[in-house]
Amino acid sequence: MSDPAAMTIIPIETKPLGDRSYLIISGAVAVVIDPQRDIDRIEALLAAHGAQLTHVFETHIHNDYVSGGRALADRFDCSYVVPAADRTLVDHIGAGPDDEFPVDRLTVKAVHTPGHTPHHLSYVLLDAGTPLAVFTGGSMLYGTVGRTDLIEPGMTEELSRAQFRSVRRLAALPDQVSVHPTHGFGSFCSSSASSGADSSTIGLERNANLALTAQHEDSFVTDLLAGLTAYPRYYANMAPLNRAGAAAADLSVPELVDPEEIRRRIGAGEWVVDLRARRSFAAEHLAGTVNVELGDSFTTYLGWTLPWGTPVTLVGDTAAEVAEAQRQLVRIGIDRPAGAASGGPGRWAVGGELRSFRAVTFADLATSARGDGGVLILDVRRDDEWAQGHIHGAVHIPLHDLERDLDRLPRRELWVHCGSGYRAAIAASLLDRAGLPVVAVDDDWSEAADTGLPIVTGDR
Repeated sequence: MSDPAAMTIIPIETKPLGDRSYLIISGAVAVVIDPQRDIDRIEALLAAHGAQLTHVFETHIHNDYVSGGRALADRFDCSYVVPAADRTLVDHIGAGPDDEFPVDRLTVKAVHTPGHTPHHLSYVLLDAGTPLAVFTGGSMLYGTVGRTDLIEPGMTEELSRAQFRSVRRLAALPDQVSVHPTHGFGSFCSSSASSGADSSTIGLERNANLALTAQHEDSFVTDLLAGLTAYPRYYANMAPLNRAGAAAADLSVPELVDPEEIRRRIGAGEWVVDLRARRSFAAEHLAGTVNVELGDSFTTYLGWTLPWGTPVTLVGDTAAEVAEAQRQLVRIGIDRPAGAASGGPGRWAVGGELRSFRAVTFADLATSARGDGGVLILDVRRDDEWAQGHIHGAVHIPLHDLERDLDRLPRRELWVHCGSGYRAAIAASLLDRAGLPVVAVDDDWSEAADTGLPIVTGDR
């Protein structure tokens, strides 16, 4: 066997989506596993290492992001490898169980691991027949497994049972084999919270993974199904885009729009998204804008909340903020912002109505709730979070349902909260946009109980 130290595995983090892609370099050649849409990151790494890309491998048709696989294969005129049974409409090589692909002195071997999707493959990296690493996509994650309810409800139990068997099949690999999942770093494609580890091996997973520590298949399936929670609405649009094959992302500067055009777009019902920090937005913002603070949660919650297909104009303090938001959005199929502006409200809100609302803590909420008449509390967390504990008497509308259910809310001041303040800020901006008086609770849910607020569980 040749020296495995000559082989390099480079994880490519996409923290806003909780995923990893992988670049594997062997000698002068390289392959990529599950690339994201913004392929310039991979191009830069290939150039830095002086490696030629020979293959792009997909473990499955992705549901949480738009793949850059087809665009990357076109860019480098290399092989695009997709599970053979998947209905992919672009030019590709179909991989079946046990198919092998030589890469310099190494071999990439496909293993059928259904569960996350019906035709899911994992890829084992071999050196002279000895397994070195396995790329598990949405199958074996660190301490957990990929969720099994993204295809259709009627297949969830069947796929959960398949997932159990698939992870156990992977566990037959030697203990020292390193494990490299695509999901599980914050992605909603994970069925439950991962272990939080940054790396793992088959030996470690054998003692920690829920599919390997479960007493039997039935108990695993019961626990898995009980732990499945809501997932972002935009997921429904990802698989069709990936089957069709997305073009390379266009990250050029979008059209720059003036204050008058911004106001026209707001009046037309389009989304003008203010990327600034939520406290800055609360203190001053252009009426009708929606605040989705730029950060690791930006893509998930904008994609989850935005009605699909609605034009998006991005506004922020700097052009760099707008460019980062644009990069994040192409990963979920929002290809081009309808426009952009920077410089803060002082530049792009000229001539428009400036608004503000209060941003407070749970202690402030508790003080106001003890006053005469109390306050109306709106909880915008997910159903599973609500069931685990909520403030007695609060109204519950998950953030992703808020615009649809605005008519449920009385036209009086609403104190809105979530688990950290991030979703509450988005909700507050939507309520403010609808003309409802609002106070945003910008605080961590763990602080609520210490204030004396009455916390109850279940559906009460």
